Amino acid sequence: MHDRPPAYEGSDGHPYTVSLEVERTGDLRAPYHAYLVFPRWAQSGVGIVGHAESPTLARCRTAEEAAQYLSALTLHEVQRLLEEALRHAAVGEES
Repeated sequence: MHDRPPAYEGSDGHPYTVSLEVERTGDLRAPYHAYLVFPRWAQSGVGIVGHAESPTLARCRTAEEAAQYLSALTLHEVQRLLEEALRHAAVGEES
């Protein structure tokens, strides 16, 4: 139906998809950290041209717990987190 993967439109006008990420860290109490990566697609949808990411959203004892946390996020929450990531990236570019 579309010429590109399903996407969120960021306030910057670019299309984004979302990737749920769980990473093992050195944190002995909660070794699995959960966060989102937002690949930014070219306007043509042909490829990824950048990305934004959320801060750590959850620190968990197991990878399954971290993945479950991310899977429970609503589409509205993901959109809000994308906008926060874009604002954070814009502030970083200004520095």
